[in-house]
Amino acid sequence: MIIAGDISWLQAVVLGLLQGLTEFLPVSSTAHIALASRLMYGADAGAAFSAVVQLGPIVAILLYFRSDLIRYVQGMMRTGSPGKAITTDDTDAKLGWFTLFGTVPLAVAGLLLEHKVDTSFRKPSVMGIFLILLALIMLAAERYGKRNRDLEQITFADSQKIGWAQALALVPGASRSGVTITAGMFLGLDRESATRFSFLLSIPAITAAGLYKLIKVMKHTGLGGEAPAYVFAAIVAGAVAYIVIKWFLGYMKQHNTNLFIVYRIALGVLLLGLVATHKISNAPPAPEPAKEIITQSHKVNKCPEYIATKSAKGTELEQQADRWSTYFQSETVLGGSLRERTTTRYFASHHKYRGSIPPASYPLNLVYLV
Repeated sequence: MIIAGDISWLQAVVLGLLQGLTEFLPVSSTAHIALASRLMYGADAGAAFSAVVQLGPIVAILLYFRSDLIRYVQGMMRTGSPGKAITTDDTDAKLGWFTLFGTVPLAVAGLLLEHKVDTSFRKPSVMGIFLILLALIMLAAERYGKRNRDLEQITFADSQKIGWAQALALVPGASRSGVTITAGMFLGLDRESATRFSFLLSIPAITAAGLYKLIKVMKHTGLGGEAPAYVFAAIVAGAVAYIVIKWFLGYMKQHNTNLFIVYRIALGVLLLGLVATHKISNAPPAPEPAKEIITQSHKVNKCPEYIATKSAKGTELEQQADRWSTYFQSETVLGGSLRERTTTRYFASHHKYRGSIPPASYPLNLVYLV
């Protein structure tokens, strides 16, 4: 997680560009942001950044498909219920309802796996493995998919199968667009139709996820001094994403996905190589919410191994971190009750406290006791 005020405008531009370039391409935006932020900061960019910067691509895709969305909503209103949409010849109604219900599997899986998605799934090694794995599956779809149906021929069963495939994108590195386009091609959709339905599915998916994360961040931690840079990154991401959407739909009319297959494999190998050679940390980001557990209002005096004073930024650590045997877990971020647990593990920052905390395997940016 990036400490408030540490992100520069240049870094915001770089991360915003990456988010916009990769959000709708089958290459995993999460993997790109994770790699770039680790190379720049030595840590994951964190949920707060992800929540804000994703607003840019959300606005971009809503603007690009605005006329289609209006037609689909009107079609849904004409039929009145999803049951009628299954049997109707009203294509707009079908696509509207199919998009809505195709998002349900992702929503359910996201709520059930939220903690793992935000922590243990975000290890670079996991991302590298899934970048390569999905590349091979995409290659199989290119080889064995019939690709003889267009978007008007999609069925409710197709939308559900693609929707369940989309749930796999909760694992960073898989890529939401990658798994949905691949599933569509396996089901016989041509590349352009598979891509268009993938984009349609992304609208409720990334909108709901982005707003949920933003509300959660604002409720628990806020954005602090990083807000202007985050918003600027979101604007950059949105502008770039709009261009990418238009380009990628045209590209998929004339080309296969081989370019992205090769790129995914190369990026996956790079990530695994960087982890194996200890060039980047393989530690997952801190569980969210996690910005300030030790605050001026929470003077921790129950633990004999350390003393926290004044605020998170002014904490004085009086014992070496490797001697800690106790940690506290906050049920909320600010103002939450602290309960004591016993463990031999600890999480500490080598970014702020290089002198007193030697291990570099826990790249958090505030003292975070999980």
